[in-house]
Amino acid sequence: MGIINVTPDSFSDGGRCSSLESAVAQADVLVAAGADLLDVGGESTRPFAVPVSEEEELRRVVPAIQAIRQKYSLPISIDTSKAEVARQAIAAGADMINDVSALRHDPAMIDLVRTSTVPVVIMHMQGTPGDMQVEPLYQDVVAEIMEFFSERLSWLRSQGVDCSRIILDPGIGFGKTKTHNLIILKNLAAFAALGQPLLLGHSRKRFLGDITGAQVEERDLATAVVSALAVMQGVSIVRVHDVSSSRQAIQLAEAMGGV
Repeated sequence: MGIINVTPDSFSDGGRCSSLESAVAQADVLVAAGADLLDVGGESTRPFAVPVSEEEELRRVVPAIQAIRQKYSLPISIDTSKAEVARQAIAAGADMINDVSALRHDPAMIDLVRTSTVPVVIMHMQGTPGDMQVEPLYQDVVAEIMEFFSERLSWLRSQGVDCSRIILDPGIGFGKTKTHNLIILKNLAAFAALGQPLLLGHSRKRFLGDITGAQVEERDLATAVVSALAVMQGVSIVRVHDVSSSRQAIQLAEAMGGV
C-alpha cells in the first residue's frame, strides 16, 4: 500500500502531495514502483497533530481520488475517521476505508460501513493523535490489543457487518513507545491468528530512527526490513512511503522461502 498524504503537515512528507498535480505525480511513482493499492489521506495523524475540518479534508482528498481513479484501476483507500469524507471518497472512486479510530470517532461511520461493501481497516490507538504519545502505558500490549480487536469484531458483528471485510492494524506508533512497537512486531503472528487480514503501518516512524539513528527521510531501508519480517509473520498489507524498497525486501523473503 503506497501512501499519498494530501496534507501540509504529515510527519514524513507533509506538503509534498498537497496539490492535485503533486498527488497524481506521487501516484505515478508508487504505481510504477509496484504498489498494489494506494492510501489517500487528508488529515495528519502524526503525534500532536491538530484536527482539520470535514470541509477541508473533503477539499483535499476528493479531487485527488477522482484524478487518480481516472488514470488507474488499482484499489484506492481513503484514510479518514469521518463518515462523510469516507462516503464522498467512495463516490469519487475509493474502494476501502482506513479508519485509525476503529470507527470510534464518528458515530455515523458504522452506518456507512454497514450499508457499503468496501473493506474497512480498523486500527488500535491508545488516546488520540493529540495526546497518544504522552506516556502510553500498557500492562501487556499484545494482550490488550488482542482484546481490543476482539471487542471491535464482536461489536461489528452485532451491528450487522460481515467481518470478512475487516482488516486489522495494531497501530505501530499510535500510543506506543519504541518498546511497545518492538513487542508488537515480535508478535504479529498472534494478531494474524485472529483470522482477519493484517495491515502494518510502520513506514519511516520514529522508533526506526531511535534504533538506527536515521532521520525520517533516511528510514526506507529500515522500513523495508520490517516489511519483509512482517510478511513472514502473516501480514497481508504493508503501508509504506517507498514502495520499491519494501517490494524488493518482500520478494527476497519469498525467494528464501520465508513466506
